[in-house]
Amino acid sequence: MEYKAISADSHVNPLPSMWQEYTAPEFREKAPRTERRGEYEVMIFEGEETKHSLISTIAGRKYEDYESDSKSFEDGQRGGFDPKARISAQDVDNVTAEVLFGGVLTFKTADRPLRFALMQAYNDWLADFCSEAPDRLIGVAEIPTWDVELATSESKRARDKGLKGVLIPAIPNIEGPWSSPADMNYTNAWWDPLWDALEDMDMPAHMHLGAKPLTPGLDQNLFTSIVCNKAMMAEPITSLIFSGALRRHPKLKIVSVESGVGWMAFIVPWMDNVYERHRHWQKLDIGESPSYYFQRQVYGTFIEDPVGVRERHTIGLGNIMWSNDFPHSDSTWPHSMKAIEEHFAGVPEAETEMLVSSNARGLYDL
Repeated sequence: MEYKAISADSHVNPLPSMWQEYTAPEFREKAPRTERRGEYEVMIFEGEETKHSLISTIAGRKYEDYESDSKSFEDGQRGGFDPKARISAQDVDNVTAEVLFGGVLTFKTADRPLRFALMQAYNDWLADFCSEAPDRLIGVAEIPTWDVELATSESKRARDKGLKGVLIPAIPNIEGPWSSPADMNYTNAWWDPLWDALEDMDMPAHMHLGAKPLTPGLDQNLFTSIVCNKAMMAEPITSLIFSGALRRHPKLKIVSVESGVGWMAFIVPWMDNVYERHRHWQKLDIGESPSYYFQRQVYGTFIEDPVGVRERHTIGLGNIMWSNDFPHSDSTWPHSMKAIEEHFAGVPEAETEMLVSSNARGLYDL
């Protein structure tokens, strides 16, 4: 099919009933379930009750009509859980394909077997969701990064089911079983078996935000967190480059998702500056300049980012991918074509096509 606009970052919101349907029978009793509390449905998991955030499924509403909690998990955009409704939503927005994220990141249980079972349930559900239109619904699997062998096997299983990439944490030590928080960051060769497998399968590794402000309490400040968490993605990316991981794994692709790209216009040349000044006395030789590896292997997605579009050549024309973030509150749906027109005013048509379509088309082999 002819691809026009491809959203490199969109979302699914599976209904709570999914967990009871897809979770392995031996874990189903512990899986999330729903009950009604007055006028609200709540999700119950490990003794805690939470309402569903309407912000994650509110695309298309006026800003002044935004609400925090939904009364029913079926409120908001049906395209979050119904693949047929999703295709209709794509058609309304003139979007021909979406890369889909979501799942169990909120279920950070200490029970690792249970968490892995929930990941597998989500991956199975997502594969079924995408099977409705595999050329238009591109699923990204969640993997258990606390165990590199298990993460590798789940990546292979997800690939066999038709999913096109995996999700890894932006700050890996948060999920690790090790005692020292610096032991297994992305400079460590502990990750190499996973990188090897992802290279062989041509599956990109995605970091979907996840980095948070370090000052105590600020990670709960909505405005500070949303504004600042974009540029915090520089940490895992630069660690992969300066550690030589991307040099050792030349086919590995890393995607910084929903983090914007404008900050990359500073990071890309600044990495080269730092490397040239300090490589000799630090005795660091990564073969090529940091920008070489960035532009060969790193991608970033944006929703609205005029600075990133303006500095596209500094970042790399082949490294930037547009997204509509449907059905989240930051989404440009159903006016994505208007947003693209405004963002790319004055940009040559061939370059616009790269950022809006062909970069994602090539990365996901569509």
